Amino acid sequence: MNILIIEDDPRIADFLGRGLRAEGHRVELASTGPQGLEAARQAAREVAAGGAPVVLILDLMLPGIGGLEICQTLRAQGAALPILMLSALGAVEDRVAGLRLGADDYLAKPFDFEELLARLEALARRGRDWTPATPSRLVVADLVFDRERMQASRAGQPLALTARELALLELMMSAPGRLFSRERILSNVWGASEDPLTNVVDVYIRRLRAKIDEGHARPLIHTVRGLGYRLEAPA
Repeated sequence: MNILIIEDDPRIADFLGRGLRAEGHRVELASTGPQGLEAARQAAREVAAGGAPVVLILDLMLPGIGGLEICQTLRAQGAALPILMLSALGAVEDRVAGLRLGADDYLAKPFDFEELLARLEALARRGRDWTPATPSRLVVADLVFDRERMQASRAGQPLALTARELALLELMMSAPGRLFSRERILSNVWGASEDPLTNVVDVYIRRLRAKIDEGHARPLIHTVRGLGYRLEAPA
């Protein structure tokens, strides 16, 4: 899943980010109301344009703009994002207020991480009803990515890829021929918290090349010097 967390408590945000990434999810963090609202709007625009679904974890008490106002604003603008509201305020009236303003689920702090995962998975399943269906298999030339099994193969031979390599490959195969800048790759695969000056993207592109293109006459991963990378079938 792609998950946007709007949470101002750094301990909770770090806990959620590390835990969800360890489960294989892509996580973006926002720590203030205005920052989170803009990130959620951008995510909704990308989903509306056919991008991957995004689930929003929204704290109730936030600096700048509160979670209830963010939820109400997003729903008023037609944002098709499943929203799980988190709050230390567990009273019935607080839960009712959040649900009536457009939240899809409500979880009071403190919470069990396994319950959080189960609720997110349920929201993601529900979210498929209002977001474009994504193909279970991506194919570019003889390169195949099975999204359900999270496995890739080329010319019928399975590729031994790490979780991060799979995430990078899925991103590039989702739009064959599209030029992806290092910044866009970094944001989509590693999240906004990653140092923008790191060379981790170049390192992982080299790893993918070694596993995907080595031994094949026609490479699929191409570098556009100074701009980024694209994955496309040979002409």
